[in-house]
Amino acid sequence: MHGFPDDNTSLDDLERLILDYSAERMRYDPPPLDRALTPEQLQEAAGTTITPQGLGGQAAMDLFADVLAPACLSVDHPRYLSFIPCAPTEAAAMFDLVVGASSIYGGSWLEGSGAVYAENQALRWVCDLVGLPEGAGGVFVPGGTIGNLSALVAARGRARHEAAQGTRPFRVATTSGAHSSIASACEVMDAELTPVEPDGRGRLNGPRLREVLLEHGPESYFAVVATAGTTNFGIVDDLTSVAQVCREFGIWLHVDGAYGGAGLAAPSVRHLYEGIEQCDSFIVDPHKWLFAPFDCCALVYREPGYARAAHTQKAGYLDVLTETSDWNPTDYSVGLTRRARGLPFWFSLATHGTQAYTTAVEKTLAVAAFAEDEIARREEFELVGERTLSIVVFRRRGWSAADYQAWSDRILDQEFAFVVPTTHEGETLARFAIVNPQTSTDDISAILDSMG
Repeated sequence: MHGFPDDNTSLDDLERLILDYSAERMRYDPPPLDRALTPEQLQEAAGTTITPQGLGGQAAMDLFADVLAPACLSVDHPRYLSFIPCAPTEAAAMFDLVVGASSIYGGSWLEGSGAVYAENQALRWVCDLVGLPEGAGGVFVPGGTIGNLSALVAARGRARHEAAQGTRPFRVATTSGAHSSIASACEVMDAELTPVEPDGRGRLNGPRLREVLLEHGPESYFAVVATAGTTNFGIVDDLTSVAQVCREFGIWLHVDGAYGGAGLAAPSVRHLYEGIEQCDSFIVDPHKWLFAPFDCCALVYREPGYARAAHTQKAGYLDVLTETSDWNPTDYSVGLTRRARGLPFWFSLATHGTQAYTTAVEKTLAVAAFAEDEIARREEFELVGERTLSIVVFRRRGWSAADYQAWSDRILDQEFAFVVPTTHEGETLARFAIVNPQTSTDDISAILDSMG
């Protein structure tokens, strides 16, 4: 196709190599956990992989399958409970191959209307979960960091447009439990991040927010960021009271549901999100708890026009796009070039139906509830904080930080499980993040048993 020299690997052979590997990987039950290697170990095993003449398709595929892939942790392993795992459905993972093979540009309606239409159908489901009105919409971006940054850029754009003459809003309010990307976004935007002391349950709430806003002057704020499921504990902020304060002062409310937003699909915890329907923008990462492959964050706006005003890039060669009323995804976030990263998520939703997603999220919540009960039952463990969603934090009585690390290293070296410690208020603790429907109660019991 590209006039490259014949390396004795035909297109048919490459197709067989890649599809066979992909099919075999899909059928692993469970997949191997694998483990990281040092640079020295990889250099010894892989050597130089980029050469003037090339290795050939077979040799390159063998190198990946035999050396490189086993040096990458399988994030979809049922005992991968660290950070926030990623457990895509087989339908989503396989359709990612289709997206890559289809050469679709997902940035404009003109070039990818079919893909954009499908992505917007998936975004509409997200909007419906949140309770946003008709006309709401957005875009799929690489992850929560870009999603949060893009939402805050739109919020600042609206605030500056509506501010009184001589006023320049420059502050964002949130709590210490907010994701680190909020501080990063403020750093990038040269905005001031103002902390709000959380309540006794670790939540941002309206009364405390109101005090902070009045202290500095509400007119100096362009956004408040609430969290629907913090990364460390899964805490959902008091969204109703926060929304009331934001409406009182006319400040943009952004809700970061990168991890926890998926709980909106579960009737058993839907009440925790009351008030979220009043938000101005919202993100959720389908690659976390909605079973899509990396990288996929859904960013939606109540009134997308503000985002379009803030993000549309202007250039002569883009006039054919920007001077129309078409829905161009690149108008709603930071960035211009984009793949149609929402399509694997759409394909899985279209294939399985939304009820299957509700069932899967509820299953992970049930396993988390089992973990909570099992930890409480065992004398050597103690729960830390209240379990809200599917994250369980606990201590092993008598253990030091070194004990937690040694245990974590041992079970990973054995390729048994991946559970890294976390810290809270200076204390090292253990933490389960359960978002994979393949994680079972037996997995939880076995991991607890390994802590002696």
